[in-house]
Amino acid sequence: MARITLKEYAIRLGKDPVVARGRAQRGAFKTAYKFGRDWTIEEDEPWIDGRIKSGKYVDWREKGCTSDRTNDDT
Repeated sequence: MARITLKEYAIRLGKDPVVARGRAQRGAFKTAYKFGRDWTIEEDEPWIDGRIKSGKYVDWREKGCTSDRTNDDT
């Protein structure tokens, strides 16, 4: 498996290199390593999107709050 720079990896996937570097710093990639000031990554590393896409939170404001907390400030 070939290693490429993180910038090249991001460009290949159509992502912003700054976002890719931030994800690497947070440990979101398994194969990203920093050598000096440069990040490298295996070229077949998947870009995992951690957003919730199930629709679970669609219209959550309209459905109402299910919290048991009450406003006792008044």
